Parts: sequence; C-alpha cells; structure tokens
Amino acid sequence: MWTDNQRAERSDGARRRATIHDVARLAGVSRQTVSRAVNDKGEIDPGTKERVLEAARLLDYRPSRFARGLVQKGAVTAGLVIPDLRNPFFPEVAAGVLEAAEQRGWQVVVWDSRIDEAREREALDVLSHQADAVVGYFKDPDDVLARHLGGVPLVLLERGPRQTRFAAVGIDAASGVEQGMDHLFRAGHRRIGMLDGVHGPGPRRRAFVEQARRLGLPVDEDWVVVCPEHSVAGGEAGMERLLAQRPEVTAVFGFNDLIAVGAIRTARRRGRSVPGDLAVLGFDGLSLGELVEPALTTLHIDKRQLGRLAVEQVARLRAGEEPLRGADAWVTPELVVRDSA
Repeated sequence: MWTDNQRAERSDGARRRATIHDVARLAGVSRQTVSRAVNDKGEIDPGTKERVLEAARLLDYRPSRFARGLVQKGAVTAGLVIPDLRNPFFPEVAAGVLEAAEQRGWQVVVWDSRIDEAREREALDVLSHQADAVVGYFKDPDDVLARHLGGVPLVLLERGPRQTRFAAVGIDAASGVEQGMDHLFRAGHRRIGMLDGVHGPGPRRRAFVEQARRLGLPVDEDWVVVCPEHSVAGGEAGMERLLAQRPEVTAVFGFNDLIAVGAIRTARRRGRSVPGDLAVLGFDGLSLGELVEPALTTLHIDKRQLGRLAVEQVARLRAGEEPLRGADAWVTPELVVRDSA
C-alpha cells in the first residue's frame, strides 16, 4: 500500500510524535476521517478505514488521551513513576499522589523504575500510551524525556523550577540544609562530615558545601563520602569510610534518614556514643526516625504534600493553565530535633 519512500520518511521522523495531520496526509484523507477511523465512530468506508489504520500503524500514531480528556468527561489516568518502593520515603510521596488523584476521581498507574534509567525511559514509552499525564522521578535531561513522552504532559518530582522546562515540584534543599547546619554549629560542632547519595553532587551536597563555607568549616573532599546506596547498609559503609578518612569528625549530615540510621549503627559499633561523641542528622522525616535509638534528628519533608502538589500541577496542565512556579512549587523541610543531634 505504501511505498518504501513513505516508510523511510516515517522512520526519519521517528523521534517526533506523529500527529493526526501526519496520518491524514499519508492516508490522503481529512483529519475528521482519521478521528472517525481510529476512534471507531461514525460512518466510514471500510477501505478508507483500513487505509487510515495502516497509516497510523506505520507512523506509530497514538491519539492523545490528554487531548481527548479536554473534551470528554471520562476518567483521567495519571502515570506515577517511583524510583524505589522499598525506600519508605517514596510510598509516602505516592500516597499523596493517590489521595489527591482520588479526590478528583482520577486513576493512577504506578511504575517502580528500580533506580534504572532504562526502566525510566521504558515507563515513559508505556505510559505515553496509557496515561493522560505522567508524574515521577527521572534522571534523564529534558530533551531525552521529550523523545519518550510523545507529547503527554509531564510533572517532574524533586526538580527545581529552573532545572527543567517541564512542570515540576521541588524540595528546598538549601533551606533545609541551612537549618540543619545552623543547629549543629550552635551545638558547638566544627568538624562536620556528610554522607551523600549515589547519584552525583546534587542540591543537598551543594547546599552542605555552601553552608560549611558560610560557617567557616573545612569543606575539602575528605569530609564528604558517597554512600554505595540509599539505605541503612549504605550509610553503614559510608560511615566506615568517613571515620577512616576523618576520625576527628564530631557530627554527620546524612543525605537521607536511612543513611543517617546506618551512620548511627556504625558509630556505635566503633565505640562512639551518639550524640555524646558524634551527632547525626538525617534528611527526610521518616517515621522510622522515631523508632531508632537514639531517636533521629532530621529535616522533615511533607512527602504527601509533594505528591498533592504534583497532582495540582497535572490539573493545571489539563485546564490549559500555567503550572505553579517558584515558592508555590516547593516543599520546605522543617528541622525536627530529637536525641541524635
């Protein structure tokens, strides 16, 4: 039915999502005819319908559920991509998304990417067929995400307003770290180390270095250790390395609460009391922090609010409104002082 040139032309343009105009042009029909054929509505000649559907298959045309949702009152489906459901931080974020979506009568499809960039891209490929919008954690830059989205609206979690062209909801890491570092400094600590996460020097590490400099503290690379994973075991391993590099350390700032709990376990195993010999500060505000001994001082993030804000962003995009920007799209951590620091 189609010539090799037409197939090659489609292949050359594969990175751009095919539109209804592309299908109409290839099939030699109107946009209205394409709409009737792919939605199986209205009277249409069987031969014409077959030609339209073949053109849609060649172009990998996917009717936008987002666009249909603007004119229909059917259920909205949002895709939610979470990096690690074993980490108790992310189920709380997911709970916020699910609660806010339920209030609007929306459905949510959850995808665990398992901290794997290939699975993140696979999630976008799949959800662009199934969902009206996607919310989630992604490490790829904007241009890569756009190629896999196929035009479906996207809301990024934990990206700052100036870090992406997509709608986003972020965490004000700088404000949180400033609160935590000031607390440690007022307690007399001048040798403060950091146990960082595994995904490179992100906002929390940058804020730690900036605050250490502001307070006149040492900030060379030996004071920051990258943990092998975002877990208690990762924190234990990171703390072993930090103590080997900087045995004089008196306080530790953990990238998250799990890493901070691991730091406490290693410190006590090495004969250091917490907080007597070593103060430990986390960043997340997990309920786990209240159960460990000593109870964990942490920077609490309202994780459900993070999820609720993401749903609000989706609602704005669906209504054709500008997404929230600036402080309205941020969640600011709050210092919760317990026994560990």
